[in-house]
Amino acid sequence: MDFAFAEEQRAIAEVVSSLLTDQCTGADLRRLMDSGQTHDAARWNALMELGLSGILVPEDKGGLGLSETDFVLVARACGHAALPEPLVEQAGVVIPLLAALDHPRAEEWLQKALAGEAVIALAHPVNPFVCGAENADALLLVQDGQLHLVARNQVQMDTHASIDPFRRLSTVTATLTAETVVAEASVCAPLLAQTLERATVFAAAQCLGLAERSVELAVAYANERTQFGKPIGTYQAVKHLLATAQVKIEFARPVIYAAAAEIGANNALSRARASHAKLAAVEAASLAARTSIQVHGAMGYSWEVDVHFLLKRGLALGGSWGDETFHRARVLACALSSPAADSGFAFTASKDTLAHAA
Repeated sequence: MDFAFAEEQRAIAEVVSSLLTDQCTGADLRRLMDSGQTHDAARWNALMELGLSGILVPEDKGGLGLSETDFVLVARACGHAALPEPLVEQAGVVIPLLAALDHPRAEEWLQKALAGEAVIALAHPVNPFVCGAENADALLLVQDGQLHLVARNQVQMDTHASIDPFRRLSTVTATLTAETVVAEASVCAPLLAQTLERATVFAAAQCLGLAERSVELAVAYANERTQFGKPIGTYQAVKHLLATAQVKIEFARPVIYAAAAEIGANNALSRARASHAKLAAVEAASLAARTSIQVHGAMGYSWEVDVHFLLKRGLALGGSWGDETFHRARVLACALSSPAADSGFAFTASKDTLAHAA
């Protein structure tokens, strides 16, 4: 069996990566941060022109009808560039949720989002704050198990400081009525559960991109920075630091890709894989960023060095869509559950083996 990505899947990611290489450099991020803004309209429009907003939307609803496996490399490319705009959140999380709703208002906002005319923020119960609510045109809110869709001018919000200057956080309040409901509790619960899986895996993919970029920056700096007449990258201590970070990346990569492939299974094992992917990716991103800062020296702690953007984004993603405690608990729950619950998979460990391992 061939587990490699198809040429078409790699081509989509390469187009995104090429655009971000040109339009989302460290200098671009610093200019955006100095302006006090979180989004660049020109870059967002360029991304929308690629038609990525409907990548996970069925064709009969105006999308491309592709899968999470097709999008995971795009999410990785967004992480690699520390993209401030919510491409992953929109195309990978919110828009697929809208497409799964059978409601006229949801369909109306879906078409606006697909056309790049609207941004919708999601207040998922697993997140204590709503990311990107300030720049959203509408919000999806959960109350009493029901999913509500409200316009931005119908909500009140309080902003909160974030470790990542491009991820504005808010608490949102609104007067929700029967007219704002787009999904009842019985429909909403499974959709929110699947949304969490997508968001978890795509956050992990972004962390993978962050980790890779951190090591790339460190290697480049180690090759040009000299000490005692030769590049610091020639010293064994620096090589060991970077090799250790790269090992974390290589161990996280297949876990993330496997989790993306299994999202649709919607069972205990697929949920554990998603959690495992985020745990491994966040650990890799953290180690890679801290290692890169160590290689750069004191200047690595300043905004003048691009790795600082990567560190802050990794810390922010680590706390969103479930923190370490949340995801470790999900992995443990799967490990100690009956294998019979997932008989469709090659999950052959016995209860006795699992109990002994625990």
